[in-house]
Amino acid sequence: MENPNIKLSSTEIASLWSTYIYDSASICFFKHFLQHLKDEEIIPIVNEALNFSHTHMEKMKNIFKKEKFPIPQGFSDIDVNFSAPALFDDLYALSFVYGMSRIGLLNYGILTSNVARDDVLELFSQILHSSNELYTKSVRCMLSKGIYDRPPKIPYPQKVEFIEKQSFLTGWFGERRPINSMELTEVFFNIERNYFGILLLYGLIQVVDDKEIKQYLKRGKDLANKQINYLNNLLKEEDLLGTVPVEMEVTDSKVSPFSEKLIMFLITTLNATSFTYFGHALSVSMRRDLTANYSKILTEVMAYAEDGFNIMVDRGWMEKPPGAFQRP
Repeated sequence: MENPNIKLSSTEIASLWSTYIYDSASICFFKHFLQHLKDEEIIPIVNEALNFSHTHMEKMKNIFKKEKFPIPQGFSDIDVNFSAPALFDDLYALSFVYGMSRIGLLNYGILTSNVARDDVLELFSQILHSSNELYTKSVRCMLSKGIYDRPPKIPYPQKVEFIEKQSFLTGWFGERRPINSMELTEVFFNIERNYFGILLLYGLIQVVDDKEIKQYLKRGKDLANKQINYLNNLLKEEDLLGTVPVEMEVTDSKVSPFSEKLIMFLITTLNATSFTYFGHALSVSMRRDLTANYSKILTEVMAYAEDGFNIMVDRGWMEKPPGAFQRP
């Protein structure tokens, strides 16, 4: 077993620091949902998500204290308006857990593979396991309620085949091959992720008063709509049914349950996650029209994310990550 007195590496510091802040933000959303949830099948899942985040934060806090490392400020109850009415219906709370657990499986898989100190590795292994549990339970609940839109079906291949022509990459001109299963997977989940994002943005736009932030959120909604329209049209061109929005609703509340700082943090976090998703889509897509689209939208999202970062910095809301010593 590794010596427990060994100092945290820069990667372990970054993993603990970012996860602590992310969990503190998630808790704020879970608490708002739980104040208003009525569905007896969804309440335990959101409760479990809340308890997981609390447990992980306490373990991270203990590591910080042991290392005499400043505990990040993150978010707390001051970022939640507990007197605000529900902003989303019960089904969206379930989809929020689903979406965040999917992000968790992606991020925590990477973080777990980047840490080595025994206590940190054990913690991130637990966090990854918790994300998997939440994903499994939320997917099963969504399926039972008919709100999980399954990816399109394709015929099973009759035999093993190999690519024989360079035209396999063709996307704009000439005879364009049908989309393959790996590309279809990325198309489907990018549509799904953007639908959930649009619904989130509809609710936040409705309750935010700050003109600059409201305009920023509207830009995000337009970006998501643009991507959905392109990908849905592509599916229809392939004689596949376009993905339709799931049945979830935003209430008519005009009172924000969340601080503007928390709202901007969530959007900047989702922007950062988009880079990973688009990067993965680029890595498995072989048709040139798809790679061109992902490259273009990635550039637009990067510009959008930078503007969001600047808003956070200008307002004094961006907590500074721990950095290396600056030598004279």
